[in-house]
Amino acid sequence: MIIIGRHKVNEIRAKEKSIRDLLQNTHFTVDYYQREYKWQPKQVTELIDDLTEKFFEFYNENDERSKVNDYGTYFLGSIIVCEKNGNKYIIDGQQRLTTVTIILIFLKNLIEDNDQKAKLSSLIFSDVYGHKAFNINVEERNECMNKLLIDEIDYNGVSESIENIFQRYAEIKQSPNLNGLDERALIFFSDWLIQNVYLVEITSYSDNDAYAIFETMNDRGLSLTPLDMLKGYLLTRIEDTMKRNNATKVWKEWSEKLRKLGKDEDSEAVKAWLRSQYAKSTRERKQGATPKDFEKIGTEFHRWVKDNEDKLYLHNSSDFYNFINVNMQFYLGEYIHIKSASQKLINGLEPIFYNAALNFTLQNPLLLAPLVPSDEKEIIDRKLHLTSTYLDILLARRIWNFKSISYDIMRYLVFNIIKEIRNKPLDELQSILIQKLDEESLSFDNVFYLHQMNRFYVRYILARIIDFIEVSSDMPSKFSEYMSKGKTRYEVEHIWANHPEWYLDEFSTASEFLQYRNRIGGLLLLQKQFNASYGDLRYKEKLPHYFGQNLLAKSLHHDCYAHNPSFIRFMEKYKLPFKEHITFKKQDLDERQELYKKLAEVVWSPKRLEQ
Repeated sequence: MIIIGRHKVNEIRAKEKSIRDLLQNTHFTVDYYQREYKWQPKQVTELIDDLTEKFFEFYNENDERSKVNDYGTYFLGSIIVCEKNGNKYIIDGQQRLTTVTIILIFLKNLIEDNDQKAKLSSLIFSDVYGHKAFNINVEERNECMNKLLIDEIDYNGVSESIENIFQRYAEIKQSPNLNGLDERALIFFSDWLIQNVYLVEITSYSDNDAYAIFETMNDRGLSLTPLDMLKGYLLTRIEDTMKRNNATKVWKEWSEKLRKLGKDEDSEAVKAWLRSQYAKSTRERKQGATPKDFEKIGTEFHRWVKDNEDKLYLHNSSDFYNFINVNMQFYLGEYIHIKSASQKLINGLEPIFYNAALNFTLQNPLLLAPLVPSDEKEIIDRKLHLTSTYLDILLARRIWNFKSISYDIMRYLVFNIIKEIRNKPLDELQSILIQKLDEESLSFDNVFYLHQMNRFYVRYILARIIDFIEVSSDMPSKFSEYMSKGKTRYEVEHIWANHPEWYLDEFSTASEFLQYRNRIGGLLLLQKQFNASYGDLRYKEKLPHYFGQNLLAKSLHHDCYAHNPSFIRFMEKYKLPFKEHITFKKQDLDERQELYKKLAEVVWSPKRLEQ
């Protein structure tokens, strides 16, 4: 039986300890399981409220100081520690211990009694040959903690974790529950805090047992995220300390980058990566079907990874190291690349931006699927361009044919494409995507029109068509402006005002007129104030004002075809039937309908995949 000191490797011990017992002459190392410091004002405020409320149940200003020993206790929860090689590694609980340490620093700075200051200081750090060794030993925090000890706050150039520590300290200083106490009450409170507030320290002597406890407790309702638990699981399987520390650094760097993109982007990136490279099954489209790889990654990817080591080729310590330092680094980096192209137009990756405008989140794993860590940058961008172009054409065809592009509807289709294009070289990827479009029975022959549920999609189609016309006519892209929100937003405008009585010569009923009026050939995209000012006028009165708008609206006016060589070249290149419309009758709308159809066929031409 393997023994470490007096402890069995598989032994687990639990002991109740006061804060003094826990922190006195003890140093905890925060290693590969642990999160950055993330507590927010809500958690700190709740803790201080709970502590002070409990303290004041017993405190009497006439009490002797020794009476504190008889005050009631407060249970702060449990912490998980792995003890090995003479060090104590916090597996879970550093959020609470860090917060308690910040409170102790605040009390030490506020209390004037030197003996009490010294007592509190011994729980914050120990002095070894003039060097402060903090109870929670995280090297990057040392400068921050030293500044707090002299009541100094400095946000310049610090990480999110350090900024959180500074901010929580500043908020504790403003806490009315503590800031309003006199010296005597502060001393009594600090005595009670370190002697009567307890935690349970759960100690294991092996990484595997520590992680098992960690996962079990957090799966039962504590606040750790699946990403935190995945981090702990993967890093504990790296046996070499230097490699583990390196992988920890890599994880931290990418987490910081992803968090800057937005809330939960770190988790979304991991989901996209795992789905793109490893999901081999998805829930069947039938009643009673159970979640498979694709769905489980979306809800419990930490457990899915642990249960599917073989699928992920995780067999030994080196595999776990490479999983983080090679695979994760590459795919999370490309996820950031994709997100950048989703937020602004990047030359060569424009379809990514367009697909993101439709809020199509399944784009991310689909684009990652064909990529391989050994791909050169040029190949990566060409793969991204090909795959996003395929998706752009597919989504537009579905919209034009009144087919849903919702997550639930598209999940099965996207999953199957992911499987087919996963890790494919560029030429194979191109062939597969061209074939996929050929197999689609959807075209732009269908009469596309506006109805109550598709106004956003009609606006998108019009924005794309207008943007294509204008960019092809040597004008700057205004697609983002056409899709933006706010007071100056663009809206779908009917060329025909809502007056059926004006068109009795061509439509016998109002419903027939209204149905025809909603066809895309009779629609424009104009700023909201234009519609408010001119929307109810007859076509002849609106036509001069259309000339001052985008090229699609302007093309109704005869002056659009004079002194506009770039637009004329564009028309001729694609043989598009643009023409002026002095009046706008039923035949005119039919002609515009045909024009819009031909424009859609050019904008979303499958030939784009062959270029």
